[in-house]
Amino acid sequence: MPSPKPLPKSEARQLLERLVFEETAPKDWVEDVWNMSGLHGDSAAKLLEVFDALIDCCSEEKLDNLVKSLYSDRMG
Repeated sequence: MPSPKPLPKSEARQLLERLVFEETAPKDWVEDVWNMSGLHGDSAAKLLEVFDALIDCCSEEKLDNLVKSLYSDRMG
């Protein structure tokens, strides 16, 4: 029996964004943090850049495994 097809990157990105940023769009989150503190806002912007880069460079299989692992930990 073939293994199930991994989540597409776009779907994995949406799930990870919900997990990390909850109900806030990532760019809105950065802006909210920036409005509270310029220093923390700069760090938030860098974190979002790294988040995006990691999703872009990871394979669908790795993202699928990460999403499944993180969500099972939250449910467990």
